[in-house]
Amino acid sequence: MIIDGKKIASDIKREISETVTEMLAAGAKRPHLAAILVGHDGGSETYVAHKVKACEECGFKSTLIRFEDDVTEDTLLQTIDKLNNDSDVDGFIVQLPLPRHISEQRVIEAIDYRKDVDGFHPINVGRMSIGLPCFVSATPAGILMLLERYGVPTKGAECVVLGRSNIVGKPVANLMMQKHLPGDATVTVCHSASRDIKETCRRADIIIAALGSPGFVTADMVKEGATIIDVGTTRVPDPTRKSGFRLRGDVDFDAVESKCAWITPVPGGVGPMTIVSLMKNTLLAARHDIYPV
Repeated sequence: MIIDGKKIASDIKREISETVTEMLAAGAKRPHLAAILVGHDGGSETYVAHKVKACEECGFKSTLIRFEDDVTEDTLLQTIDKLNNDSDVDGFIVQLPLPRHISEQRVIEAIDYRKDVDGFHPINVGRMSIGLPCFVSATPAGILMLLERYGVPTKGAECVVLGRSNIVGKPVANLMMQKHLPGDATVTVCHSASRDIKETCRRADIIIAALGSPGFVTADMVKEGATIIDVGTTRVPDPTRKSGFRLRGDVDFDAVESKCAWITPVPGGVGPMTIVSLMKNTLLAARHDIYPV
C-alpha cells in the first residue's frame, strides 16, 4: 500500500494551524520562521518557496533573506548573529548547499542551537544521539512521523538504512534504534563500502533508502511484506515532461511495489514530510517546548 506523505503533511499542517490559533487567542505571539537563501540554485529556490507557503498554511510569520552567491562568509555570519539576537524570530535556517567559498560547518555552528530548527547544530545532533529532547533534522523526523501515522511496526524489526549522510542516513539510523516508538529496531547501515548489500536488504522488514542513486533498490533486494521508505529525489531526463525531467527515487518503484506492505512514492512520500517537520520544529521553538527561556 502507498504511504501518502502529502495527505499526512496536510493533516499535520492543519493541526499546527489550530495550535497557532489557540496560541494567539491566549495572547502569545505568532511563530516566526526566517530563511537565508544564497544564490539562485533551482532546487533551493523551489524548496524555500515551499517553506514560505507552508508557513502561510500553518499561520506562521516568515522572513526570507536573500544574498547573491558572491556574498562573503563574514556578511553571512553577521546576518546569522542578528537573527540569533532577534527576539521575534523563533527559528531560522540557512538553505544548503552554500557556495564553495563559504564553510557550511562554520555557518551551522554559528546558529544559536535554540533556533536551529533544521536540527544541524552539533548540540542538537549530540542530544539526539543520546535520546535527549532536541530539534531533530527534518527528513528523519518526517520519516518517523510517517511510520507512526501508518502504524508500521518497528519494535524489534530489522531495519536497513542505505546511506550514511549527516542529514538523513546517520540520524534516521540513530532514531530507529532508540528506545521509543517508532524505533526500537535492529538497525544496519549500508554504504558504498558495504559488502553483500542485496543479501542484507533481503532480511529487512524496513528499508530506508537515502543514497541519491535512482532505482538502486530492485525487486530482488526486497522480501515480501517489507516497508520501503524512499528518500531519493534525483532529477532524471524525461522528454515527455514540459520541464524535460522527472523526479526518481532510490527504489525501482514499479518493480518493488507489489512486494511491499507499505511504500512511499517519489514524489509525494517523504518530501512533503520534510517541510512539515520544519514547521513542527518552528512551533516547538515558538513555544519553548524544548529549550525553555
